[in-house]
Amino acid sequence: MSLQIETYSADDSAHVAQTTSAYGITAEQFSTLRQRAVAAKSTAYCPYSKFRVGASLLTHEGAYIDGANVENAAYPVGTCAERVAFGKAVTEGHKKFKAVAVATDISPPASPCGMCRQFIREFCELDTPIIMFDKDGKYVILKLEQLLPLSFGPESLQPAIA
Repeated sequence: MSLQIETYSADDSAHVAQTTSAYGITAEQFSTLRQRAVAAKSTAYCPYSKFRVGASLLTHEGAYIDGANVENAAYPVGTCAERVAFGKAVTEGHKKFKAVAVATDISPPASPCGMCRQFIREFCELDTPIIMFDKDGKYVILKLEQLLPLSFGPESLQPAIA
C-alpha cells in the first residue's frame, strides 16, 4: 500500500480553499494554525539537535494552544512540540481537538514522530487533519488515520458490555 503525498503552497489560495473545505476548517483557522505553529518554533529549546519544531492545536471550542520541542542532555527525556502542546492543552481543560499543525525548518514538511502520532490519537478523532508546514510555506495535510493506520486508541481499552 503506497500513500501518495502531495505538497501544496500555503500561499496558494485555491489549494488552501480546497484544503479547508475538505477538512472542515476555515481559511482563517488554517492561517492562524500556520502562523502560530511557525511562531512556536522560536520558543523551542533544542541546543543539541538545533531542530526546531512548533505545534499549534485548534480545539473544538476555537481555542489555540501552542508548543515547541524541549530537548534534554539525556536525549530520550526530550519532549516533542506536539506532546508539549497537548500536555498544556489537557492541563488547561481541553480534550477535544479540531486540527493539529506542526512546523519545522526543513523542506519537505516533517510529520509527527511515531510517539507523537500515538499521543495525538489519545485526544483526536481519526479524521482529524494534521497539517505539516515546511520552512518555505509549503504544507502536507493528512488525516490522523493516514498517519497512524490500525491505531490503538482509548476505545480499545473500554470493557465489552455483555
